[in-house]
Amino acid sequence: MVRRMVEGINAGDVEGTVDELFAPRAARRVKRLFGEFYSAFPDWREEIVELVAEGNTVAGRFRCSGTHRGEFLGEAPTGKRMDVEEVFFLRVEDGKFVDFWALEDSLNRLRQLGLVPSRSGRPKEGDPL
Repeated sequence: MVRRMVEGINAGDVEGTVDELFAPRAARRVKRLFGEFYSAFPDWREEIVELVAEGNTVAGRFRCSGTHRGEFLGEAPTGKRMDVEEVFFLRVEDGKFVDFWALEDSLNRLRQLGLVPSRSGRPKEGDPL
């Protein structure tokens, strides 16, 4: 199911893919989230790095990339590319995803888009993260 989700996203069929794979309540939220993201990054691509499943839960590491061509978080398009790692957790019931959680490297994404300044220098050993 996760592979099918990624195939649908990469084909640009966000709405159809979400309708196919997600239960209605989760679909509304995910459709809004994915739709907003796809509007901002029309060449959005997800790559599966690793998938792990136990019981009815799937965890995955992904690589997300795209070019900032539409408004994102209230910011005008920069035309810059981003390429960041993400972690998704999905829970399945009755053959549909019912929960979706995402952990993303948002700070790195914003830095790549030029929306926040880059760090100067590298952290020293013992520096807080």
